[in-house]
Amino acid sequence: MFMEYLKAVVLGIVQGATEFLPVSSSGHLSLFQHFMGLSGDGSLQLTVFLHIGTLAAVIAVYYKTLWRLVKELGRTVGDVFTRKLDRKHISDDRHMLYMMVISCIPLLFLFIPVGGGRNLKDLVEGLANDSDILVEGFCFLVTAILLLTGARAARLKKNIRPVVEGKDAWWVGVAQLAAAAFPGISRSGSTISTGMLLGVNKDYMVEYSFVLGTPAILAAAVLEIKDALEGGAMALSLGPVLVGIVVAALVGVAAIKLLEWLVHKDKFQFFGYYCLILSAVVITLATLEKLGIL
Repeated sequence: MFMEYLKAVVLGIVQGATEFLPVSSSGHLSLFQHFMGLSGDGSLQLTVFLHIGTLAAVIAVYYKTLWRLVKELGRTVGDVFTRKLDRKHISDDRHMLYMMVISCIPLLFLFIPVGGGRNLKDLVEGLANDSDILVEGFCFLVTAILLLTGARAARLKKNIRPVVEGKDAWWVGVAQLAAAAFPGISRSGSTISTGMLLGVNKDYMVEYSFVLGTPAILAAAVLEIKDALEGGAMALSLGPVLVGIVVAALVGVAAIKLLEWLVHKDKFQFFGYYCLILSAVVITLATLEKLGIL
């Protein structure tokens, strides 16, 4: 039982930190499962339930923005039905809502059939759960490149836009799709970096990225928990699950605050250097494993 609680704490820390720091939670969880032997139904179910903790962290930090957006969504729906929708004079909150819708459209490609009764989402899950970490290594390299180029663009660009516009929203959505498709590409890192490369204010991009990710985290939590419960009996007791969720939430809040501070202080590139080093290490280890040396 002690090992179950220890596993919950370890995975909670990893999930809470890497879900929000731009270093890829899926990639790190895949590495931890690979090297620490955290496999089996129990570990897989625990990582699914940890999404609840990361969702709680986003809500705790951005509850004011999220609540404004929920109220604005209600007003927008009301304006549509009463034919009072004003397309010329749009509030900042409504503008963000519109941009979030555009950013979410590319995620629909995850459900496009790719043959054999499978879709892109199924193929993604296969990459994350296989015994090979070479894909993760190259994906960490992609994340590193995005982070370093995004940080450089934020320092050098002169015409910085205060908010996300239509074109920005689409490419941020494409970046979010790539992060959802490949373990090792950070969702927050790719979306924030894409916004920086396009010339959007860096502080605004941090908030936009996390608020945008809230529906995705919620949808992932609902779908994965549903699949886990339908897949058979729970391999974990309630105690370790609750501990993991609380740890993921607390660490998640700290990670968001840390990222906000580092981006504001122009230290975003540090995560790029970390991912670059991690990529080299993972690719080397994966190659040695394939050669039978490890």
